[in-house]
Amino acid sequence: MSSHSSKTLALFGGTFDPIHFGHLRMALELKQVLAFDEMRLLPSHQPAHRAAPGVTAEKRRDMLALALEDCPELVLDARELLRAGPTYTVDTLEELRSELGTELPISFCMGMDSLLGLPSWHRWQRLLELAHLVVVARPGWEMPASGQVADLLAAHRGELADIQQQPAGKILVQERRLLPISATDIRNQIHSGRSPQFLLPERVLDYIQSQGLYQQER
Repeated sequence: MSSHSSKTLALFGGTFDPIHFGHLRMALELKQVLAFDEMRLLPSHQPAHRAAPGVTAEKRRDMLALALEDCPELVLDARELLRAGPTYTVDTLEELRSELGTELPISFCMGMDSLLGLPSWHRWQRLLELAHLVVVARPGWEMPASGQVADLLAAHRGELADIQQQPAGKILVQERRLLPISATDIRNQIHSGRSPQFLLPERVLDYIQSQGLYQQER
């Protein structure tokens, strides 16, 4: 493990259907503000908690690769697209641990809405054994007063030093202003014949147009 002992790895997951500046800016900010050595974007194959993405895994991977061409600080990790069936974060984290060992600090980034729904995730109690959770909250968020998530926060709330030095087990809440960009809105604009220019990278928009994506009703 000595080759990884001075590194920190962060993971930023999503369907990225399509990837847009809100995703990209948040991933980059988290990498820089929290001083992660590596930030990987993990496109999900078939999310277990939402409807299947509107385009194929291959096309979403291609769009993400195009978006990252000029940003060496963000890296594409397509491992979840290679697995059949629903995508479970715990499986991804276990796979990474088998590759990278037990000592590397790994952080999985999510929104506050995902944290509040965590008890519905597959084998969710295992997640903090494998990684830290970095939770992005809008300014003015309120901590849940009771329930499993409140208990989890009380037991595992950590600081920046914790997620940089320990392999797993802490929850770090980051208040950040989010760009008000929605993949759903982008899809709806394209379907109704409007332009989503300036909401996502030009290369991604060119790809969407050349492939005729999001023009039909789902």
